[in-house]
Amino acid sequence: MTTEKETTIEPEQQVPSEAPGTQAEGQTAETQAGEEAAAEQPADPLAELQQKYDELNDRYLRMAAEYDNFRKRSRAEREGVHADAVAHAVGALLTTVDNLSRALAQPTEDAAYKQGIEMTYNQMMESFQSLGVTEIEAAPGTPFDPNKHNAVMHVDDDALGENVIAEVFQKGFQIGDKVVRHAMVKVAN
Repeated sequence: MTTEKETTIEPEQQVPSEAPGTQAEGQTAETQAGEEAAAEQPADPLAELQQKYDELNDRYLRMAAEYDNFRKRSRAEREGVHADAVAHAVGALLTTVDNLSRALAQPTEDAAYKQGIEMTYNQMMESFQSLGVTEIEAAPGTPFDPNKHNAVMHVDDDALGENVIAEVFQKGFQIGDKVVRHAMVKVAN
């Protein structure tokens, strides 16, 4: 007995390598990309060089401006540090100036001693002037300025005006607009 085997042969499934029309569409996309690239690139080499020059010049100008700003900022910081150092040194010497001024106010019979103190005080004040240090104006009758004066006492006196300095206890000093030490004063009304 022979049995026949039934075999069915199915038709081969065809797998298309590309969908219909895909190849034509791919070529169209490549053509469009090439056209766009050609449109972005200037046809004139001189225009291309001009564009590169403009970009580099812009970068150079920006870098030069940044450097100029850095230089100005550095100079301002150095000047600020110098002013702070001078103010600190002057502040340390102010007690000596106060003591010399008190010594000058005391009566003495020794003229040479008094002259020595006067010379030392004057030399100290000349040194302050060379550094740009000035005395804050604080005399009786001048208006009180809280930015420059330190009011430690208050007195009611109808002879003096409102917010007027009545008495100065300690001199104040400044460098330019920067106050090194406020003047210690008594304020009226």
